[in-house]
Amino acid sequence: MYVFISILILIVSVLMTLIVLVQNSKGGGLASNFASSNQFMGVRQTADFLEKATWTLAVALLVFSLTATMAIPKFTATTADFDTELRQQIDQNLPASTFQAPPEREEE
Repeated sequence: MYVFISILILIVSVLMTLIVLVQNSKGGGLASNFASSNQFMGVRQTADFLEKATWTLAVALLVFSLTATMAIPKFTATTADFDTELRQQIDQNLPASTFQAPPEREEE
């Protein structure tokens, strides 16, 4: 699930980047290139579409990011579990003669 959401976040990010780069802050940009007489949408309609697409992708990115934080795989093992597992592996792989007790301290 987490990988799927991460892929969606990547796709939305790329699309949002492309749409923002197409826009011009003064209402020009790609929308101004459609000023011919046989246009399907007017310049203003294209700018409105790009603005709505930007806001929609921004909201989608926010939702996907929040969903991804809830879908992160969680590992519940504690440090004690790792320590126990490590000790078991050491006990299985090394002969008993390699384990030596630490030297005792002489008290003065």
